[in-house]
Parts: sequence; C-alpha cells; structure tokens
Amino acid sequence: MSIEKFTLTEAFDISRIIKGGWQLSEGHSSKTSSNPIEDMLAFVDAGITTFDCADIYTGVEELIGQFRTEYKRQKGQDPDIKVLTKFVPDYNKLSTLKKIDVEKIIDRSLTRLGQERLDMVQYAWWTYDIPGWVETGLWLQEIQQAGKINLISTTNFNTQTTREIIDAGVKLATCQVQYSLLDNRAEKELTTLCEKHDIQLLCYGTVAGGFLSEKWLGVAEPESMLENRSLTKYKLMIDEFGGWDLFQSLLNTLKKAADKHHVSLTNIATRFILDQPQVGGAIIGARNASHIQNNLQTFGFQLNADDLKAIKDILSQRNTPPGDVFDIERDKEGRHGRIMKYNLNKD
Repeated sequence: MSIEKFTLTEAFDISRIIKGGWQLSEGHSSKTSSNPIEDMLAFVDAGITTFDCADIYTGVEELIGQFRTEYKRQKGQDPDIKVLTKFVPDYNKLSTLKKIDVEKIIDRSLTRLGQERLDMVQYAWWTYDIPGWVETGLWLQEIQQAGKINLISTTNFNTQTTREIIDAGVKLATCQVQYSLLDNRAEKELTTLCEKHDIQLLCYGTVAGGFLSEKWLGVAEPESMLENRSLTKYKLMIDEFGGWDLFQSLLNTLKKAADKHHVSLTNIATRFILDQPQVGGAIIGARNASHIQNNLQTFGFQLNADDLKAIKDILSQRNTPPGDVFDIERDKEGRHGRIMKYNLNKD
C-alpha cells in the first residue's frame, strides 16, 4: 500500500504520514525504542520518508543524524528523506534573543543532523507578552538566503501572529498545529489564512497521544496520574471537548466506521483530519516501528457520506477549545500551561 505524498514546493515532497520525534526524546518515557536507527530504516522502507523533530527534543536530532550515516553505509547513498526540525528559543531568553543566537542554534542543528542545509525550520514563540517573533522570522529568512535553510515554517502560532509574520514578508511553507477530532481550533481562522497564502497545516495530536484508539474504548475515565505529559495534555483536551462520556461516544462511532472498512479506529481519526482543507500531513508519534503497517492502512480507504455524517453528528455536540491555536497553552497559570516546559535548550 503506497503512502500518499504532498508537494509543498517544487522538489520538496513530504509523506502525508510524518514520523514524530518527541516520543524518542530523552526523559519523555521509559518505553522508547530499543533500536531507533533500525526503526527509522523500517519507516523509510515503508514509504514514511518525512521526520519531525526539534532542537529541544533531547537527543533526537543526533539520532536522525546517526540514521543518515547508517543508511548511507548500508545503501551506498544518502536517504531520500525530509527532516522537519524546529527552532524553539527558551522562554527566559526571548527578550534578549539576537540573530547570532538564532544562527548558533541553526548551526547546531546542522551539525547534529549532518546536513549542509536544513530541509525545514519550524519556529516557535512561547509568549506574545514578549515581542520579537516577527524579527526572528526575518532573521531566519536571512539565514535561509545564506543557504542554511530550505523552507521556513511556524509551530503553534495563532492566526493574528501568523498574519503579522506573513505581512512582514516571511514566506511560510507550513504551520504546525494541534488538530484532531478533539481540537478544531485551527478551523476558526487559521485555515482560511493559510488557504489565502498557500500554506499547509502539519498536524500533531491527530490521534491525541493514543487516546483515539481501541485501547481506550469502553475504558473508565482515568483518575490517577497518566504515564507522561503527552497523555496528560490530551486528557485535558478531552475535557475541553465535552468530557469522557462524549469522548466514548466518539470512539464508538469511529469504531463502527473502522469495522466497516476493516481498519483501525486510529486510521479513521487520521483519515478524517487528512481530508480537511489545507492539511498537508499528520505527525504520528511512534516510539518504534511496531505500528507501521497499521499506519499504512490509513491510505487504503476513503470515508463515505454515511461515515462523515455519523462523525459530524458527534462533533456537533462538542465544545470547541477556547481561543485560537495554542492560546490556552500559553497561559502559564492555566491548567494547560502548567504542564509545559519552557526552557529546554542546552548550551
């Protein structure tokens, strides 16, 4: 079964399932891959040729760099992959950030990944109380013009700040946002802006850290602490969606569609988001290669009118999370912001 591709620009194609890197970062979970390099080889062999990572995902850029070296050793050529990394300046350094600081981090990512030019840099900004996001976008564009970056994109910017970056003259290829059946904040305004400027959405949280799977169907609402921050984050989004009972109704509806198409509940949730306007790809968190074949099934069917009606009937009962993209997560005193870690770069 072939993986769908999406063309962002001439000679820049991505697989529409993107291998996420956060689950491989040190400290995320004890249940990581025992052989991440072999797993990356398996993903590429299966056609999942786009990797998402970040400068703050401890150890992940280095792992991908090691994978590139091992692939060339085994195959005699560089892997035909796209690595979408991120530049995430620490919260405490936003007010003093200079171009030289940005370039230093970009150079570090180049070294870690073993690349002469980064395929994509998606940059983030923790708080709009501290200005500088537009200037940083322009600095990245200057670094791009110097040949160190191919495409510039954003991560977790809301509609207004994305518009400011665009209006300043920064050409964005994509916006990475949380987007799922539980979280449709991107639909409020951002999708329309992206359509106007030919910007694609790269979506994380599409399966809500695994909550949108058979594993949670018919399960009582968890009361104890969850395994990691990722699950905690997405449980909060279930609360915003309308609570555990409505979430179970959604899972039951997805399960009926999955059984009809002989796929998994997760495939249905992913396919629904991939079919939304301006969506270029979905980032799937993967600790190892065990779910590759299941991921491939996302491309073996299409949701029909009956499927869509049943899903939308449930969605008509949901609560849309307040604010624009990532707005509630920016409130450091709120329940979504309190679980965030804001200073993750290491000198």
